[in-house]
Amino acid sequence: MSLTRRARRVLAAVVAAVVFTGSGVLTTNAAYAAPPLPAKMAAIGDSLSQAIMTCSSLVSCTSNSWSVGTSGSVASHAARLRGLGASLTTYNNAVTSAKSTGLPAQATKAASQNVNYVTMQIGGNDACTPTVAGMTPTATFDANVRASLATLAASASHPDIFVASVPNLKRLWEVNRTSFSARLTWATLGLCKSMLANPSSTSTADMQRRDAVQRRVNEYNAVLAAACTATPKCRWDGGAVANYSFSRADISTRDYFHPSVTGQAALARVTWAASQWVR
Repeated sequence: MSLTRRARRVLAAVVAAVVFTGSGVLTTNAAYAAPPLPAKMAAIGDSLSQAIMTCSSLVSCTSNSWSVGTSGSVASHAARLRGLGASLTTYNNAVTSAKSTGLPAQATKAASQNVNYVTMQIGGNDACTPTVAGMTPTATFDANVRASLATLAASASHPDIFVASVPNLKRLWEVNRTSFSARLTWATLGLCKSMLANPSSTSTADMQRRDAVQRRVNEYNAVLAAACTATPKCRWDGGAVANYSFSRADISTRDYFHPSVTGQAALARVTWAASQWVR
């Protein structure tokens, strides 16, 4: 028996409303109506959405992206939407090393692709700078994010938007700070010096430096939450990524900083649980 398009959408909404609780018990919320399944989807942001370091060093491996990846090991948003019945074309507009200054151009590109769903993940590179003084000011970050969301909201396709929070950078330092290999790699690659410089030091100055970086990350997350709330059809992750406690298995041993395939799968899982299609 064939179903009409409307019937398929209603069925998808019901399926999307069935979720696992932490205890593994199925729960439903029939009152929640998920958006129509998208036909086109784009990721905008930085290397987290490019899944860098999951295939080989310094190379993007978009098949492992938490957002638009195709790997069965990750179960990305795109894969889960296809599982609900979406016939989906995807674009990965995220740029490795991108800061929020590059986000408006990515949003413009997504708008030109007439996408119906966009995931945004940005902020790590705004905080990961050679010095604390070099971090992107919060007001500048705010302006860049709001301009990007405004571009998406005003686009012809009026996409649903999902905004992921910035990971806890201090947690990423804590996980591998005692690892000799991690410390050597961080120093060799010059990674995120604002947080990772002198990783073994417990001096007051270094501890205060790390705290200052994490405070800025927290400010970025407050900006993302407020900007998304003010934007039509935008869903904030509620701090799902920021509050996720990364383990060593979640972090790539190629740079001891970016997510591994396991980490990308974790990002996909915790963000999907906060997405428009789950209640």
